[in-house]
Amino acid sequence: MKLKFFIGLTLLQLFILNSMCAQQKQFKALLVTTTNGWHHESLHYGVVALKELAIRNFFDIDVFQDPGSFTDNNLKQYQVIIFLNTTGNIFNAEQKKVMERFIQSGKGYVGIHSASDTEYDWEWYTKLVGRMFHIHPVIQTAKLQVVDTSFPGLQGLSTGTLWTDEWYEFGKEKVNDLHYILAVDETTYNPKVDWGRAKGEGMGKFHPLAWYHNYDGGRSFYTALGHLPTNYSNEAFLNHLYAGILWAATGKK
Repeated sequence: MKLKFFIGLTLLQLFILNSMCAQQKQFKALLVTTTNGWHHESLHYGVVALKELAIRNFFDIDVFQDPGSFTDNNLKQYQVIIFLNTTGNIFNAEQKKVMERFIQSGKGYVGIHSASDTEYDWEWYTKLVGRMFHIHPVIQTAKLQVVDTSFPGLQGLSTGTLWTDEWYEFGKEKVNDLHYILAVDETTYNPKVDWGRAKGEGMGKFHPLAWYHNYDGGRSFYTALGHLPTNYSNEAFLNHLYAGILWAATGKK
């Protein structure tokens, strides 16, 4: 009797597990980590963190590895493409057109940290990101400023929060409809830097870090946070990322 009960319970557990696995996830993301320039130490940590974030929040994520798979047909299964610390020119002309059609079909893009240090000569992409990286000083601790409290995922990122990162200085806006979420207080760190070929004095009273906007039929979210490996074990940062991913993939705030 006990054996029959145990077998029946085991079968029930397997049925429930299979049913859960068969349930359709919220959405599916493609994670692009290609670099053709600086390779961030945090890349591996970011991939692991995003995979765990997907499990926790019930969405699927694939890591982009085969250049030949970046086609219109293959991308139909995804609702958002995430650029994690990409650098340099990473797509050929055909892949660029595929990316453009993906966004134009009403889907989403998320750029993390050096995604703004990617594809400078691709004008469409620079407008998708919104602003491009110019220069950064040494890694320092500074105070964050919350610009838009209506955007979710800001638990632990209130104005005055101390944060250690690589503070990107950005060029001019590429579009005029960016909705800013986070900024950094330049009075709390030294923004000056001289690389010889380029110099930085900071961006002044308003130094944006994260923003979102609708673009060319789709959605785009960008955050400059995420240089350090330790950022990807920070719950506040992961909340911030997931809010951006969810909005880019579904339009839900």
